[in-house]
Amino acid sequence: MQIFNNWNVVAKGWYIACPSSVLAKKTAKSVEVCGQKIAIFRGEDGQVRAMEAYCPHLGTDLGIGQVDGNWLRCAFHQWAFDETGICQNIPCQSEIPAQAKLQTYATEEKYGFIWIYPDAEAPEGVADFDELKGKEIVTQADTAFERSCHHHICMMNGIDAQHLKTIHHLDIKMDLSLYRSELGTQIDFTMRGNFPQTTFRERLGQKFLGSTYQYSMRYAHGCIGLLTMMKNVRLFPPLHMMYAYTPIAPGRTRIQPIYVTEKRQGIGGYLLSNFLLFCTQLAYYMLRDEDGKIYDNIRFNPQLLLKIDQPLAQYMEYVNQLEASGWSTAAGNSKFKIQNYNCHKS
Repeated sequence: MQIFNNWNVVAKGWYIACPSSVLAKKTAKSVEVCGQKIAIFRGEDGQVRAMEAYCPHLGTDLGIGQVDGNWLRCAFHQWAFDETGICQNIPCQSEIPAQAKLQTYATEEKYGFIWIYPDAEAPEGVADFDELKGKEIVTQADTAFERSCHHHICMMNGIDAQHLKTIHHLDIKMDLSLYRSELGTQIDFTMRGNFPQTTFRERLGQKFLGSTYQYSMRYAHGCIGLLTMMKNVRLFPPLHMMYAYTPIAPGRTRIQPIYVTEKRQGIGGYLLSNFLLFCTQLAYYMLRDEDGKIYDNIRFNPQLLLKIDQPLAQYMEYVNQLEASGWSTAAGNSKFKIQNYNCHKS
């Protein structure tokens, strides 16, 4: 089954549930992720757990339940479920039916958010920036926004070499290098080139940054993009930001931008880290508004790709070899219901 640009398929990967700060210890809430209603709760030990939201007894939303130690109790009849989704206690009787269990999902807290994986176990964690592995980091989340196209289409923006010239007026010829992870869930695009000197903007860039320019895009699970700018240039350390994508309805994608940098010691380090976050945000804002109208008015149909579009073709091939999750059926049903409703309405 084709995964790329297919609203009926949700690839296995990490999707944002909510900011970590909104889930205090011994509290629960329900979130909707990729069309799934999921109950998340933080146990007495501070760990976050996630499971199907509806109790197998009568379907009460567990997100309005109570946290009992590291169990989640249903608000209606107080059935208690552990982190494996198995019911451990029914107050009205000692016998627990074998069917009293729920699908659970792997969780991870990173970059200031709670992430959910559509299986009980994940083969790997939320993606890292190579330059920041093993380091303490500082993050700043910007306001999430929506686009009127599939997130696979939005994600290709960072490797579309043609649009650097046509949209952003940067006449940079880029050489591409490609790397895929062993699991096949991540793909890295590194773009390198020499600064031309045809415009004032290009001459200014060469003067302050050097004669060459390099940036990389790491795509993880077809739903996370990690952009590293200012690689190997003068004056600036690398700038890092990530885009977390979540399909929220057929034809709508939510995008969460997050700025990331290394945490530095002392007052000087604090000021430098925050300055770099500001520079990352500034660079992002300079590019975002120029692209927005394109992706809100696109009907993607790649009938004629050029040699310069090789990264786009490579990305589409990468997405199509990802693994579909169990959430895909629900996504397809949601789409069917919407289409069916529209047909009856018309």
